[in-house]
Amino acid sequence: MVTREHGLASVAVVRADGTPHTSLVNAGVLEHPLTHRPVVGYVTYGPVKLRSLRERPDTSLLWRAGWQWVGVDGRSELIGPDDPADGLDADGVRLLLRAVFTGAGGTHDDWDAYDRVMREERRVAVLVEPERVYGNS
Repeated sequence: MVTREHGLASVAVVRADGTPHTSLVNAGVLEHPLTHRPVVGYVTYGPVKLRSLRERPDTSLLWRAGWQWVGVDGRSELIGPDDPADGLDADGVRLLLRAVFTGAGGTHDDWDAYDRVMREERRVAVLVEPERVYGNS
């Protein structure tokens, strides 16, 4: 299901005022780089969403293809230049960002350029460990 729409998913996070904020992301399933458990991952940047995720990590994602859909609820973990993870160095973060991208169905012709953009834009991997999975497919 996740790969049917090139990983396009709606993600909902909670704003400071308690209302939902939704956006569209490319997300996929991958292995957590430290726990080795399956997680949902996507890459993001920007101060507003990151602040929301740091303060209120509860997250919902929804993939759909036609009338079939699957949802995942869980808590977000951020890993990136401003959100270090014990046991994951800068090269590990670089490889994680690639794994999230490919896990969402992405491909790239120039990985060095991809890595440079991720570094320059201070992109962050958002990993959601599923607490609830539901849907109709």
